[in-house]
Amino acid sequence: MKAYERLLNYVCIPTASSEASAAVPSTACQFNLAHVLVEEMKALGIAGARVDEKCYVYGTIPATPGYEDRTRLGFIAHMDTVSDFADHPVSPVAHPDYDGGDLDLGESGRSLTIQTFPHLPSLKGRTLITSDGTTILGADDKAGVAEILTMAEELLKGDIPHGQISIGFTPDEEVGRGADYFDVKGFGADFAYTVDGGREGEIEYENFNGAAATITFTGVNIHPGSAKDTMVNAALVAMEFDSMLPKGQRPQDTSGYEGFFHLTHMEGSVDKAVLSYIIRDHDEKEFEKRQEIMKKIGRELNKKYGEETVQVVIKESYRNMAEKIRPCFHLIENAMEAVKRSGAVPNVVPIRGGTDGARLSYMGLPCPNLGTGGFSFHGPYEHITAEGMDIAVNTLLELAKIYSGIPSPSCASAKRNE
Repeated sequence: MKAYERLLNYVCIPTASSEASAAVPSTACQFNLAHVLVEEMKALGIAGARVDEKCYVYGTIPATPGYEDRTRLGFIAHMDTVSDFADHPVSPVAHPDYDGGDLDLGESGRSLTIQTFPHLPSLKGRTLITSDGTTILGADDKAGVAEILTMAEELLKGDIPHGQISIGFTPDEEVGRGADYFDVKGFGADFAYTVDGGREGEIEYENFNGAAATITFTGVNIHPGSAKDTMVNAALVAMEFDSMLPKGQRPQDTSGYEGFFHLTHMEGSVDKAVLSYIIRDHDEKEFEKRQEIMKKIGRELNKKYGEETVQVVIKESYRNMAEKIRPCFHLIENAMEAVKRSGAVPNVVPIRGGTDGARLSYMGLPCPNLGTGGFSFHGPYEHITAEGMDIAVNTLLELAKIYSGIPSPSCASAKRNE
């Protein structure tokens, strides 16, 4: 089965995770896909295929006889999707022999346009896959799931010698919890790759340091007729806080390695207001500096309005995995070679976000990220091509071939999980 055919099946199973839920997984619907995957893995002949009580799916392809001493390689993708534009089931649409021009997305009133997505002409002649424009597609990251299992199906034919291959599918990546309960030791890999990136050929090992900031403002609410020198309007103090952040450092103003402050949610009244931000920066010192900027603004506003007016709470989400990948740079060099062998051009780019791999790298499993062939994730304009997915599958197969010739490489940050 082709990877895109698997994708068309998987995206029809709702798996949106929920940041508001404290359950594990955050939504029960993720089990629906997990059970489908386990049955498919068993049918393919993947050993030990199972889903645990927290919705993590695992399986192993044993090493070809005589290759047991070769690198134990892992491939990981996540099953959940974002909740935005996921309030009803996805209806995927395949557009064979796409003409490379503007494309209406069903009757949604939305269109893929070259003006907004200038890469579209480069996809001419391919089979383009979209939703009907009313939902996400869900290729983030069901494309990665489909590509890993398509790779597994090919390996299990027995024509390609390989070391042990470990497979893992996680829940709740989109809400930052995908690695929380991942069984690194039981997974049994020396190194791994997440398959959760963009265009085919992309290789990512530098991600943002990330944190979430919740700023709570407590006001003094009295009748406006007698408010002179007494009222403190929490909503207005919140607006003042945001205005004091450095200018030109929002997502829409930045690119590449540049960090930002991103206001994701706001609510408020005279009595109380809350601002929710995410903080991102590739540089560790700049990341810490950004956190201090927020705390300093809070202190200044408390001096102005009263010590209990502003409360700044910052929780770190993940760190830049480059520190853990650089000592194991064969992961990047071999990925570049695998991409070349697959007929694509390798493109090493920084992640303007985070992945399960960032957390896993700090848990002892060095884990860079590979492209799936997709574009414009997290919204109704998401799209991917069948041909891009084929290249992604071939990249995974080439990695299995490359590492089948390498006894487990040594590097400072990686040790066998024995």
